[in-house]
Amino acid sequence: MTAHFLGVLNIAEAMGVTRHAVHKWRARYPRGSDHPFPEPDVEIDGTPGWRPARLEEMARWRDGLPGRGTGGGRPTAAQQEYYRAAAARGLDRDEATRALNTFAADFPEMTEPELCAWLVEKFT
Repeated sequence: MTAHFLGVLNIAEAMGVTRHAVHKWRARYPRGSDHPFPEPDVEIDGTPGWRPARLEEMARWRDGLPGRGTGGGRPTAAQQEYYRAAAARGLDRDEATRALNTFAADFPEMTEPELCAWLVEKFT
């Protein structure tokens, strides 16, 4: 019976990212790092392969990346514009973040980019 493995392209497609992203993850998070990318189950002529059952493990790994989730990561373009407008009105970053979170709770039907644009418009 032939064993089937997933390559970098298969993993990228399953996780909704580019093949380049998977290569970057492997390079940035090698074995021995604080958050190592799951090691391949097989390697043939330098090409890694993972069992399909490990996709869930890889999704959990990705969810644990630094900067993912609440409070992490780089602000979006809409957030950056909002923070600039808030600073021009005298709000520091914490005050602006609390205000944005309050409005997000009050207007759950609005997406964050819509909310940021609306607030920027109100500031001008």
